[in-house]
Amino acid sequence: MRILTIFLTLTLPLCLLSQSPVPAPAQKDAVLIMGATAHLGNGQVIPNSAIGFEQGKLTLVADATTIRIDRSKYAKIFDATGKHVYPGFIATASRLGLIEIEAARPTADFTEPGSYNPNARSIVAYNTDSQVLPTVRSNGVLLAQVTPEGGTISGTSSIVQLDAWNWEDATFRNDDGIHLNWPVMRTRAGFSGGAFREEQKNDQYGKDVQELQRFFDEARAYAQQAAPEVQNQRFEAMRGLFDKKQTLFIHCNNAKPMQEAVLFGERFGLNLVLVDANDAWLIPDFLKAHNIPVILGRTQRLPAREDEDVDQPFKTAALLHEKGVLFTFSEEGAWQQRNLPFEAGQAAGFGLPREAAVGAITLNAAKILGIDDRCGSLETGKDATLFISEGDALDMRSCQVTAAFIQGREINLDNKHKQLHRRFEEKYRQ
Repeated sequence: MRILTIFLTLTLPLCLLSQSPVPAPAQKDAVLIMGATAHLGNGQVIPNSAIGFEQGKLTLVADATTIRIDRSKYAKIFDATGKHVYPGFIATASRLGLIEIEAARPTADFTEPGSYNPNARSIVAYNTDSQVLPTVRSNGVLLAQVTPEGGTISGTSSIVQLDAWNWEDATFRNDDGIHLNWPVMRTRAGFSGGAFREEQKNDQYGKDVQELQRFFDEARAYAQQAAPEVQNQRFEAMRGLFDKKQTLFIHCNNAKPMQEAVLFGERFGLNLVLVDANDAWLIPDFLKAHNIPVILGRTQRLPAREDEDVDQPFKTAALLHEKGVLFTFSEEGAWQQRNLPFEAGQAAGFGLPREAAVGAITLNAAKILGIDDRCGSLETGKDATLFISEGDALDMRSCQVTAAFIQGREINLDNKHKQLHRRFEEKYRQ
């Protein structure tokens, strides 16, 4: 017994160090944030704002210099003078909660065997205990689209809020869309297996598209039956596409396949979103004419081709903004989502208006995901999902989130990175 006591005494601090913060309870008392520069997400800014919320909903968003406020109504008041308030950032097309350590395959649960898996639901694999989630929240990312990968049809994504006990509590919008990896027309040049490989034409491209056509034809015919004699799980999962309750997210990079993918989806009358879309800057007029939203891949990267401008990935967002194309940013992987605001900030340094960059990862993202009636901007009646930053949240030099709320609940901003910082800071003080 004595040995067991000693063992628990020695190991308990390590166990506590590795635990994720406890999810916050539902909001009970009204909260008021005073004096902050409020970035509303819709392009508007209030330099000296008053933001109040209770029972998880925003009840006051106003200029503090023009109204009289009864402070007695609020149990907790934040003096945010000199600070900034933003709607919670939204990570789209992410693997958050589906993978913990990228080098450890047993921690990955974002793909299924086979090519056509529309019935693979990412939400049931979502891990609310992931230690990655708190690190992402600390940079203002409070909502995420949890997205499967792999195969031709990867599966069905869902939208979650990032502070919950289990996936049922985390679910913000269930099964919002199906993800299709459009066949590649040409393989890109690059190093593979230690050798350089030239760009090559995909001779199977036409066949792959025909196979997709057949699959969608069968799925549509199945969806037109109210009660099929034999139930097909894959086609059942696609019913929402044909009655427009779900969106088809098409992952594609090159200009010509992107156009073909859009025309393909339109033939079936589907709601479409292009994901990654490296070549979106080549076809902005086409995207606008067909009213196609875009989830851009990383801006902090090299261009796709050696003859492109080296800063083309930085400039693409500004071009789409000028053309009136609805777009947002995304980051690859899971832990990388903490850099999402800095991807938007990179575009802001290359022509994208600052508030448009904020709107891209708030209200634009909410519109693309079909949740803008509940979140994405600081407006009365919407969820109180927001955060306070000491500096510009799009600038890694000044972003320091001091308080964050999800549906009015003040969440714990501690995380593994901060714990390790405190641990080793103490070591070198000794």
